Amino acid sequence: MASLAEKRMDEAEDAPVGPEAEARPEELRLLEALLFASAEPLDTATLAKRMPEGVDVKAALAQLQAEYSTRGVNLVRIANKWTFRTAGDLAWLMTRESTETRRLSRAAIEMLAIIAYHQPVTRAEIEEIRGVVTSKGTLDVLLETGWIRPRGRRKTPGRPLTFGTTESFLSQFSLEALGDLPGLEELKGTGMLDTRLPTGFTVPSPSDDPTLREDEDPLEPGDELELMLAPRAEPEASSEGDRPESANIPEDGKNSEGGGSEGES
Repeated sequence: MASLAEKRMDEAEDAPVGPEAEARPEELRLLEALLFASAEPLDTATLAKRMPEGVDVKAALAQLQAEYSTRGVNLVRIANKWTFRTAGDLAWLMTRESTETRRLSRAAIEMLAIIAYHQPVTRAEIEEIRGVVTSKGTLDVLLETGWIRPRGRRKTPGRPLTFGTTESFLSQFSLEALGDLPGLEELKGTGMLDTRLPTGFTVPSPSDDPTLREDEDPLEPGDELELMLAPRAEPEASSEGDRPESANIPEDGKNSEGGGSEGES
C-alpha cells in the first residue's frame, strides 16, 4: 500500500505543467495580492493604478469574484469597493458564545430608516417625517454605531447639520449599494407596509452620493467635535407595553432600549 508521501509525489507528477499551468491570467494573482494585503476595501480606480497597462480591471474582478464564489472566502463589492469576506454560510464559524446581542430602540430604527431613504436629511426633517420630536440621545446612539454621519450643513436659517449613512451601514446590512434597499412593492410583500396606502404614496429612491447638494454647505472645523461635546440626552422612552425592535450593533455601540414617541428632555 502506497504511503501518503508517495501519493503526494504522484499527485505532483500528474499536475499540469507548461501552458496548462499558466492558463490563469497573471492579473488575477495581482488583484488577489492587492485585495488580500489591504486593510480596507479598494475601489476599481485604485486597483487599476497598480495593474499593468491594458488590463481590463472590471473584467478581471468579475472573473476573480466568480472563482471565489464557491470558496470559504468570497470577493464582494461594498459601496463600489472590493474586499474579501468570509462566505456568508460560514459566518457561524466566527460566532463567539460570549457575543451579546444588543438592541436598537424602535425610535432609533425608525430614524435610521428615514436617514437611509431620505438622506441628506436634518434632524428637523426627520421629526417632520416621524411626526414626533426626536430625543438627541437616539441620534447619539446611531452616531456611535458608525452607521450614520454628519454630511454638511443645510443652507437654511440656523444651518442645521445634514446626516447620511456610511459604508459601515452597507456592510452591517449586507448591501452592495444603498439602491438595494427594498422598494414599495417589496415592503408591501413583506407585510411591513399596509396594502391600503393613500393614493400617490411612494417610497423614495435612496442615494448615498457623497457629493454635497446645492442646498448643503461643507462641514466646518469642529462640527463633529460639537456633536460629541453636546449635552447627552436620554434616548426616547418606549410607550407602555411597547417592545423594542432588535438589531445587532457593534460592540462599542451603546444600547438604548425602548421606542415610540416622546418629547426631548
